[in-house]
Amino acid sequence: TMKNPVPQAASLLLEKLMLLVHIRPLPAGSGGETPPPAPGYYDTSCFKRGDLLEVPRTLFIHFGIYLGENRVAHMMPDILPSITGDRRQIQQVVTNKRLILGVIARTASVRVDTVEDFAYGGSILVNHMDRLFENQVLGSEEAARRAEKLVGATAYSLLWNNCEHFVTYCRYGAPVSFQTDKFCETVKMIIRDQRSVLASVLVGLASIVCLGVAPSTTLPTIFIPFFLWMAG
Repeated sequence: TMKNPVPQAASLLLEKLMLLVHIRPLPAGSGGETPPPAPGYYDTSCFKRGDLLEVPRTLFIHFGIYLGENRVAHMMPDILPSITGDRRQIQQVVTNKRLILGVIARTASVRVDTVEDFAYGGSILVNHMDRLFENQVLGSEEAARRAEKLVGATAYSLLWNNCEHFVTYCRYGAPVSFQTDKFCETVKMIIRDQRSVLASVLVGLASIVCLGVAPSTTLPTIFIPFFLWMAG
């Protein structure tokens, strides 16, 4: 019997949308990456070793574990660790091209960056997830040590091994991703709700665009700028 393609398509769609977590917008007319904030942009005096840091992005949240001395361990999709062992190249700030290729190849690295490079101008929340893990918060030093042990190349998957899985394992001992679960449930609700015609059409069109399938000439050309507006 033929397997239902919907779950697989939804999974692929989620993988594609995960790109929006890290891709950094380029200024108009610029051909390079947007420079990160200068050192000292963030006040790190309120951060403690082992803290869980959150940076809200357009659709998702990026997570990291503070290691002290302006250093953050976090997971990012990256193709470079799978093709070279040059630590100096790998340690450079991950570009959009490296990130996209990492998502496609399902490879990533747990890396240590400055707070500025980690947050990239976004606002930072500290230990905001602790309220969801009552009596499960590990010691701060234990959380930091777990993060340090995992530094290096690793497999990547939005559904099973992303930046949120990494930090929840380090600080709470259980690798989970609430934002992925919530997004999956939203997609399922849209698919099940036959009355949401507009929402179903948008999800279908987003799947076509994100999965790389050539759209039909009958597709409304207005959809592409609309989708980009939603993503931004």
